[in-house]
Amino acid sequence: MSIFENIPYIKYEGAESDNPLAFHYYNADAKIGGKTMREQLKFAMSYWHTLTADGTDMFGVGTQDKSFGGKTPMEVAQRRVEAGFEFMDKLGLDYFCFHDRDIAPEGETLAGFQKNLDIITEKIEEKMAQTGKKLLWGTANCFAHPRYMHGAGTSPNADSFAYAAAQIKKCMDITHRLGGTGYVFWGGREGYETLLNTDMKRELDNMARLLTLAADYADRIGFKGDLYIEPKPKEPTKHQYDFDASTVIGFLRGYGLDKRFKLNIEANHATLAGHTFQHELCVARVNSMFGSIDANQGDMLLGWDTDQFPTNVYDTALCMLEVLRAGGFVNGGLNFDAKVRRGSFTPEDWFAAYIAGMDTFALGLIIADRIIRDGRIDAFIAERYSSWNSGIGKQIEEGKVTLEDISAYALEMGEVKTMKSGGQERLEAVLNQIMFGAQ
Repeated sequence: MSIFENIPYIKYEGAESDNPLAFHYYNADAKIGGKTMREQLKFAMSYWHTLTADGTDMFGVGTQDKSFGGKTPMEVAQRRVEAGFEFMDKLGLDYFCFHDRDIAPEGETLAGFQKNLDIITEKIEEKMAQTGKKLLWGTANCFAHPRYMHGAGTSPNADSFAYAAAQIKKCMDITHRLGGTGYVFWGGREGYETLLNTDMKRELDNMARLLTLAADYADRIGFKGDLYIEPKPKEPTKHQYDFDASTVIGFLRGYGLDKRFKLNIEANHATLAGHTFQHELCVARVNSMFGSIDANQGDMLLGWDTDQFPTNVYDTALCMLEVLRAGGFVNGGLNFDAKVRRGSFTPEDWFAAYIAGMDTFALGLIIADRIIRDGRIDAFIAERYSSWNSGIGKQIEEGKVTLEDISAYALEMGEVKTMKSGGQERLEAVLNQIMFGAQ
């Protein structure tokens, strides 16, 4: 029996179509940059926002029924599997992502939770075999329950750490069983509110211990996917240890974990950290730690994680430019960590939101490919740094001169006379021309 019986299979109809339940720019089989859009974008459904979030906020109860006809917690979990795979099928999504608490009710005990997970995992496995859908990544929710009020890996309570470790182990087992190509560590409450009650060194050491234990376990079970850290500032703790890409990379290098982990970058988290989405992706890319993406956007007038569906084409174009410069996705992809607004409560709204996000990233991919093929921006950058290709610049980069040598060069040179314009406004105009000019 169809859960979304009034929703058709979503087809590509082109930019001229006014059908709200059709793709206008995402043409899955169209080739861009040598691969199909389907291959380049690797869209994934977020289990949590799509199948469990009901519109509840701090000011009101839910506005959306996500029980899908189930009565008991396990019946609801079973129906969500059916709904999720039908949702992916009708949208042409190849991948999905989940937290452990998304797919099964927690129950009264850890053993009971794991039993529930096993039952639902078996059903998901069957649906994957029937449909060919794939798991992009899994993660454990180690932040929602009161046991994690002071953190999980960074908790002052060793029992909370142990419970989190058990959750992570089980979720890694499920991810491996389902053939997931990644496993994400989302910090949640890994941070602090005040140093008056915090031993920062101990908390950071213990976080590194938990990551090391998990990475070692992944090796022992033969997990071949990527392990990701997802940077996030502010929420829910005032001082998050995973504040942004640079902070996470510094942490991983400090504990010798940089060869074992990559980054899962979220657009809205970049905004909260005071960065652009492109900045965070570039930091990950140039440090060889780019892995996967949580696709959403925030509201620039609001100071919290609004997780809106992405519709800003400038952002998606510059995002996909970084992805293409990184060589494209390997094990990662574009997971829609996004939710409809509280007033968008119908199934038609849910489908329309995904269509909008997929179309926006399709446009971003098309434009990013144009930027590369156009070549003007890359040529400008190359010319701007041309002084490093010969003479003293080349000698410095090749390590062939000492500080004394450079000082002698500067004394003989005198004042710097060859400064070049940064040309920011010209390049922004070029970007507009590429985006909106005749093709």
